[in-house]
Amino acid sequence: MSIDAALRRRTEAWIAADPDPETRAELQALLDAGDGVTLADRMGGTLAFGTAGIRGVVEAGSNRMNRAVVIRTTRGLADYLGATRPGSGPVVVGFDGRLSSRAFAADTVGVLAAAGLPVRYFPEVAPTPLVAYAARVLGATAAVVVTASHNPPRDNGYKVYDANAAQIISPVDAGIAAAIDGVGPANQVPRVEGVLEGASDSARPIEAAVASRYVEEVLALRPEVAADRALRIVYTPMHGVGRRLAERVLRPAGFADLHVVAEQAEPDGRFPTVVFPNPEEPGALDLARDLATRVGADLILANDPDADRLAVCLPRGGEWVMLTGNQVGLLLADFLLEHAGPGPTPLVVNSIVSSPMLAAIAARYGARFEATLTGFKWIANAALDLEAAAGTRFVFGYEEALGYTAGPVVRDKDGISAALLFAELAAHCRAQGETVWDRLARLYRRHGMWASTQLSLVRPGPRGAAEIAAAMELLRRRLPERLGDAEVVGAVDFREGAEARPRWLAATPLVALDLGGAGRALVRPSGTEPKLKIYVDRRAEVKPGEDPARVEAAARADGDAAAADLARFLGLA
Repeated sequence: MSIDAALRRRTEAWIAADPDPETRAELQALLDAGDGVTLADRMGGTLAFGTAGIRGVVEAGSNRMNRAVVIRTTRGLADYLGATRPGSGPVVVGFDGRLSSRAFAADTVGVLAAAGLPVRYFPEVAPTPLVAYAARVLGATAAVVVTASHNPPRDNGYKVYDANAAQIISPVDAGIAAAIDGVGPANQVPRVEGVLEGASDSARPIEAAVASRYVEEVLALRPEVAADRALRIVYTPMHGVGRRLAERVLRPAGFADLHVVAEQAEPDGRFPTVVFPNPEEPGALDLARDLATRVGADLILANDPDADRLAVCLPRGGEWVMLTGNQVGLLLADFLLEHAGPGPTPLVVNSIVSSPMLAAIAARYGARFEATLTGFKWIANAALDLEAAAGTRFVFGYEEALGYTAGPVVRDKDGISAALLFAELAAHCRAQGETVWDRLARLYRRHGMWASTQLSLVRPGPRGAAEIAAAMELLRRRLPERLGDAEVVGAVDFREGAEARPRWLAATPLVALDLGGAGRALVRPSGTEPKLKIYVDRRAEVKPGEDPARVEAAARADGDAAAADLARFLGLA
C-alpha cells in the first residue's frame, strides 16, 4: 500500500510534534520505507479515551500508547479538571512495573504540575489498589495509574479515577475525551522536566505512611474467627508490583509460612517466564504449581502484574486446581456475610455476567444484593449510591474475571486484600476441621450449584461487525425456544427500559435469556474486541452424597450445549 498525501502529512506533523526522539525515528523509518499499511494503522486514528482511560500497544503514532499520546491525554485531563473542579484536592499518580510506565508517569506528573494542579505521586512502582486507596484518603480530585494490568508485555495504559476514588463513568469520560480533542501538538504542551526528582514544588511524593495506613485498614477487614494460620502458602506477583504489599499484610496476619516464586518475585516488564501475564491463561501459574508441589503447600495465591486481581489454586486429587472467579467470589462473600456483625444492612454486589448464586447467599444473611453492568466502576458506584441512599453497608463486591473488593478500603478491584481474606478463609476452614472444597460443597448443597460457561465468537473486520450487529438485532425480533435441554421462558433486553433502572444498569447491548429453574444465558458484544460473548449459568442440585465436582462437570456440559445452540440460532456457529 502506497502512502497517500493525507497520510504522509498527518505522519510528518505527528513526527514534528513528538517530544520523544525514539518514536520520532520509529515513524520516520516507516515513512522512509514507504510502509503505508503500517502507517495507516498507526496514524489512521487516535487512541480513543473511554471509560477508565486508554490502553494500547506501546509504539509510535497517534493510534498507539507513547509519550506524545500520554502528554496530550494528561493536558486534556488537566483542562477538564481546571474547568469543572478548580481549587479541589490533588491529583494522585502511580505507575506499575512495565518498561514504559515510569516515563509515562513522569510526563503525566510534569504536565499536571505545569498546568498548576497540585500532584501527589508515588516515586516508585505501586500496586493499582494502593493508588486507588491513596486517592480516597488524600481527598484527590482525580487519580491516574499508568498500567496495562494483565495485558501482554507490549501494551500499556492510563487509568483514571474520579473524585470519589472510583473509576470514572459517564459523563466524566466524555468530558475528558472532549478536552483531549482540544489539545494541540504534544511538543507545545507545557511540561515540568525532572518532576519525579523534585523539580516542582506543586508535585510531592506520597509518604510511606499511606501504604502503612492501607495495611492497617486491610488487616482490620478480617473477621474475628477461629483460624489455624499454620498454612503453607505459595505466592506469586507474576513479575508485577504486588509482592511487598502482599507480604506486608500476610505475614503480620500470622501467615509466616509464605513461599514466594523467586523467578517472578520482582517487577519485570518483560514478563520473561510467562507467555501472557494473566493468571487465567494456561501455563501462567506453572512455576507456582511446581513450587507448591515441592514445598507441600496448602494454598496458592497469585496476583496479576498490577495486583488488582487474585487467582487461587487448591490441591485436589493430587493436582493443583484453580478456582473460578465465581467460586472465589462466592466463598469470600459467604465468609464475610456470615461474620458481618451488627450494623446497617449488609450489601453485596457483582457484575451481571457473574454468578446469580450471590443473590441466594445474600438472602440467607438478610443482606441486600445488587447486580451491575460489567466493570468495577459500576460495582463501586452502586455501592456508594446505595450506602448514601439506602443506608446499607457495603461488605463485598466481585466480578467473575478475578476481581474482588471488601468493605470501604479500596473502591476498585484489590488483589492484595482479597489474598489476605482468602488466606483467612482457608485458615478458618482448617480450624473447623474442613477444607475449602468442603465449604464450597456446603454452599452448593444449601443454595444449589451454579456452573458458569462462556463462548466467545470472534468475527473480525467490518463484515464481522455486521454479523455481530445482525445477531443482536435478531434477538429484538424473536427468541430461541430452547437452549440445550432447557426452555427459554423469557428475556430482558438491556438496550431498552434504562429509565426504569438504576444508573449502574444503564442502556447497554446485552440480552439475558431466562431458562427458568435451569438457569440463564446472556449475550453481549465485547467492548474491546471483535467478539460476541455468550455466558451461560446452569443451576443444578447437589444431593447428599453426590460429588460436587461431578455435578459441576455435568452442569457445565449442559451450559456448553446451551451456548452452542444459541450460537447456531444467531447464525454464528
